[in-house]
Amino acid sequence: MASTKEYLDFILEQLSALDGITYRSMMGEYIIYYRGKIIGGIYDNRFLAKPTPSARSLMPDTSEESPYEGAKKMLLVNNVDDRDFLKKLLTAVYEDLSASQN
Repeated sequence: MASTKEYLDFILEQLSALDGITYRSMMGEYIIYYRGKIIGGIYDNRFLAKPTPSARSLMPDTSEESPYEGAKKMLLVNNVDDRDFLKKLLTAVYEDLSASQN
């Protein structure tokens, strides 16, 4: 099942406090970028984040789910209604990804 544009719009609105959020459509799903880095995506109307150490720490009880068959598992973001949490999560994932490139 492909994700809906309405769910994408909802997530983008929830992330609107962050500068530098972009997305790319790919085969009915959406890759989410923060400041040029892939931080997660929307798959089957689920917001999934890269499983970085900080993301795991912020969401210790979340499930790991595959965005599509054969893909690496990502973390399901259950708390999509909390804008402050999403801002903290995306900032933490971005920082983890930036640190891993050094």
